Amino acid sequence: MMAPFNPGTRAMIEARVAKFDRIDESDAAAHLKRAAVALVLAHADHAADTGLLLTLRASSLRAHSNQWALPGGRCDPGETVVETALRELAEELGLRLGACDVIGILDDYPTRSGYLITPVVMWADDSRQLVPNPDEVASVHRIALTELLRPEAFDFIRIPESERRVIRYSHFGHMIHAPTAALVYQFSELLAGRITRVAELEQPVFAWK
Repeated sequence: MMAPFNPGTRAMIEARVAKFDRIDESDAAAHLKRAAVALVLAHADHAADTGLLLTLRASSLRAHSNQWALPGGRCDPGETVVETALRELAEELGLRLGACDVIGILDDYPTRSGYLITPVVMWADDSRQLVPNPDEVASVHRIALTELLRPEAFDFIRIPESERRVIRYSHFGHMIHAPTAALVYQFSELLAGRITRVAELEQPVFAWK
């Protein structure tokens, strides 16, 4: 799939997200802490292409340090998931977007560590001046959408600790796991015109804490 960074690609993604009948797990998972992440569509390393912003978390963080992640975090009291995703994006990357930049919301994903994560899809017309917060972000990466659609981009393995399949995303020699891999996988499936549920995809044991 060609995905030039232009209004046509944004319109295509908006149309597919608009048809997506998301699963809201907030009632069934009321015991989990709410969190939100930003699936930010911006220019890729090749500025003519559309990409997805992905971060490597700082080594100094108390939880999930040195792991690949989408910008995001726990919801503050009274915040909507959209407000949380926008706030966290500004705090982590210095990228300030607004409600007009939000394309839609995908399925909630319950984590082993006690969170219910909601992915919010956004479009960033101008992301040239990212200012990563060194306390939270070690590096920022722009993943071209064509990379997400590679046949070998995602794979699934089994572990003795769970009956569920563990999903992995291969990123230039790095293996990225759920929840990030699961959320990105659902988005990549949507790009390909498919509705795929991911809540039952497993995380590796090291991410259960």
